[in-house]
Amino acid sequence: MIQQTPVMRICISCRKTYDRKNLFKITKDHKQGIIFQKGMGRSAYICKSKKCYSDSKIKKKLQKALKTSLDAEIIDIFEKLIASYNDYSTKGI
Repeated sequence: MIQQTPVMRICISCRKTYDRKNLFKITKDHKQGIIFQKGMGRSAYICKSKKCYSDSKIKKKLQKALKTSLDAEIIDIFEKLIASYNDYSTKGI
């Protein structure tokens, strides 16, 4: 039986590498716009630690990673979604 290696991604805030399952995904889809946790297109990943998602420069980092400008409405939705997750801290590789 073939064992699959986990898909690794980098958090845009702390720049540590994590398994994709342990990250919060924000995607800029060319048809649907900004979507969370699903979709195909340009994506940015943020680890679920409070330090990363409460970073004061997270809006600028998201805009740079997604190559688009974000409305305040999208940032509010993001903050509500990420706050619903528990503080999940794992060590990066």
